[in-house]
Amino acid sequence: MKLVPLGDRVVLKQLVAEETTKSGIVIPGQSKEKPQQAEIVAVGPGGTVDGKEVKMNVTVGQKVIYSKYAGTSVELDDEEYIIVKQDDILAICE
Repeated sequence: MKLVPLGDRVVLKQLVAEETTKSGIVIPGQSKEKPQQAEIVAVGPGGTVDGKEVKMNVTVGQKVIYSKYAGTSVELDDEEYIIVKQDDILAICE
């Protein structure tokens, strides 16, 4: 099955959080914070949202930082995805 977002929505796949810090301290699973970095898996067509023309500024494959409490989590084929609005993407990592 394939996720196809509508309007100004973007499907993200969260990047794996590091298990150790730079100084070598191992972080247990429960105290790890969910990373806010993700890779774009699918991008909606844009179009008109709330009477305004929305142009999509992101493309599939880009790595982005998104708002901490943004989006809806969806599990599909044992993979977890997050569907967010383009406005919830804060930056593109280059």
